[in-house]
Amino acid sequence: MKRVYKLLPEEFVKGLFFWLFMLLLVADISEAQFFNSELAGTSPRTRMGSYPSSTLGTNFLDFEELGQHTYRFSLSEKNGILYTCKGGHIDTAHVRKAADWMAFIAAKTFEKIKENETEFSFRLMEPSLYHVRITYPENWKDLSEEQREDIAFDVSVRLGEYFVYTATTWHEIITWFGYKCTGILYSEFASSFTWEDTFSNLLGTHIAAEALRDTEHEYNEAATLAFERELEYLGVQPARTAKRAAKKVRGQWFSGDFIFFINMKKRHFDIGLDDGFVTPSIVPSVAGCEGAEAQSYPVPRLDFLGEYGFSVKFEIEPRVLEGGKILSIVYSDGAEEKERIEPAVHFSAIMDYIKEDAIKRYGHNVDLCDTATRQLAKATDSSMNTNNFGFKVSEQSFGDTNNETIVAVHTDDGCEFDIEELAFMASQWLEVVSE
Repeated sequence: MKRVYKLLPEEFVKGLFFWLFMLLLVADISEAQFFNSELAGTSPRTRMGSYPSSTLGTNFLDFEELGQHTYRFSLSEKNGILYTCKGGHIDTAHVRKAADWMAFIAAKTFEKIKENETEFSFRLMEPSLYHVRITYPENWKDLSEEQREDIAFDVSVRLGEYFVYTATTWHEIITWFGYKCTGILYSEFASSFTWEDTFSNLLGTHIAAEALRDTEHEYNEAATLAFERELEYLGVQPARTAKRAAKKVRGQWFSGDFIFFINMKKRHFDIGLDDGFVTPSIVPSVAGCEGAEAQSYPVPRLDFLGEYGFSVKFEIEPRVLEGGKILSIVYSDGAEEKERIEPAVHFSAIMDYIKEDAIKRYGHNVDLCDTATRQLAKATDSSMNTNNFGFKVSEQSFGDTNNETIVAVHTDDGCEFDIEELAFMASQWLEVVSE
């Protein structure tokens, strides 16, 4: 090789190395998109979530312990519970699982749109089947191949967010009704709508969207970087703070010390139905988070499709034993028996039922972030702080509608409570034993 090198003109060799370098660079950029990688054809790895409670088996993490995000199994990735000042407790397994499923489903959707398919279905972990029906723009076939691919990419990423956020919410719903994803005998009811679940799932879909649009990094690295950026923005705290925050709400938000015997007294039912945002549950008065406001994140929606002339119908075929009960809630008028749930139409009625059931079990203050009260308090709010992603932080403290004044006190847990609720909470907090 050395002898051949000497026989070639120096300028030719330099030019050859330059173009080889550029070729490798272009190859890296194309492979940076998850849709073009072999990962897109493989469903994500399994990850086990954690309770956010200070109970046996909960692994509280430091930010530095997270390791590299890995779509496939790797010992380098560590999962557990973090605490952030503006996002409360976060289950990293839920975040990463939602992110990877979002990437996988977005890639699947991309291929279907490129092939002009009008219907397809998919599953996540549970047996439920998700059905998608796509109506294309009238001028779709008149567009160039490049235009169609660009539009397909954006639509697929945003649909992936919607599909997977909805699917993770559906998982919480069927778990409330008794579904056991592990298939073993003990009830997983305590894990349904725990105070970190929904926000962690939603965060995962946002992270995946960032990673899929990152053309400079391979997916695992892009997801790692996006996750780190979000955690830093939310004010991630040391593991000891996460554990102390969980201990602080023992007795009020949960009781019990072992996975089989945990009683979750408080739940988080805000899935964004009221205002299109999910506001996380913040533990009050956590040292190191003084003055922090809960950061609301927008939930994925389908109304963006109108920008391109698409329309999509998304339905869930339960295929679980608990499905019959849920179907009876949304089709209770005696109409023809149906076998599918349409989230955009039916989730509101299902969540109303769950909230009523939760009140019967735990009392009127079971919902850590009463969305109706929060919406009322925000109704007259004319000022919102926003970050670079368009997420909002409420600063409203009082609301007034229909000539009836409602006093809503804005607490540092990201929710607004009326005076009666606040008095109840104050009486509960007096029982908390300091460390």
